[in-house]
Amino acid sequence: MMDIPQLRQIAPGAGLQCLMLGLRDFRHAPKYGLLFGAVYAFGGWLVIGLIFWLSLPYLAYPAAMGFALIAPFTAAGVYEVSRRLETGEPLSWNVVLGTVWRQKSRDMGWMALITGFAFFIWIDYAAIVFLLFFTLNELQIGAFIEALTTTRDGLYFILIGNVSGAILATVVFSVTVISFPLLMDREIDFATAMTTSVRAVAANPLPMALWAALIALCILVSIMTVFVGLIVVLPVLGHATWHMYRKVVADIPQPEAERL
Repeated sequence: MMDIPQLRQIAPGAGLQCLMLGLRDFRHAPKYGLLFGAVYAFGGWLVIGLIFWLSLPYLAYPAAMGFALIAPFTAAGVYEVSRRLETGEPLSWNVVLGTVWRQKSRDMGWMALITGFAFFIWIDYAAIVFLLFFTLNELQIGAFIEALTTTRDGLYFILIGNVSGAILATVVFSVTVISFPLLMDREIDFATAMTTSVRAVAANPLPMALWAALIALCILVSIMTVFVGLIVVLPVLGHATWHMYRKVVADIPQPEAERL
């Protein structure tokens, strides 16, 4: 029978502590994080480029914000780097990329599917909200921005879109905040990983809310740099997420014989 991970209570400032630890890990092994950050940023450029190529400018903002939903999966290799730095194990491209490659045969793939599905739901919902307020009228980017800032429908669109987006983001955050590093670290199924993540948020509502706000702020600043900042922000947040997992989830108790 699979053991249910035990949880700890953490302090409200745990998120900031984890961010500092994440920055430390990134400084110790920057080349690995920069690779995963560059891949993630390139994916963001592709998504935004596709949206403008399809003449759907109203989806640019929700796509940019929603792209953060798949960040925990993209940072899988970063978790392994932090784990090895923590245990003193050697680092190399072979072991880091090999660990990421092996996740395809584990439940990490199911978690990736769930977050990817959430991203598409996010985009679909943004399109539906746009159609509710602006129907099928094709707006150029200038006219769209003017409608957003000068009309009642535009303001309602911003309000409803951001509130509903925040709700979906909260749900996804709750099921992923520690589930990805947990799956990397232990032989556990994705359902248990998700429920453990939700339990962790429920057990530490204020620290986790502050952690979510800190992540959102970092992502928002990165988006303002047209995703360039994500090249560094993604690995730092990935390392920090590993340390948050280590703070929240208790170590596996060792049998008495092993302790002796």
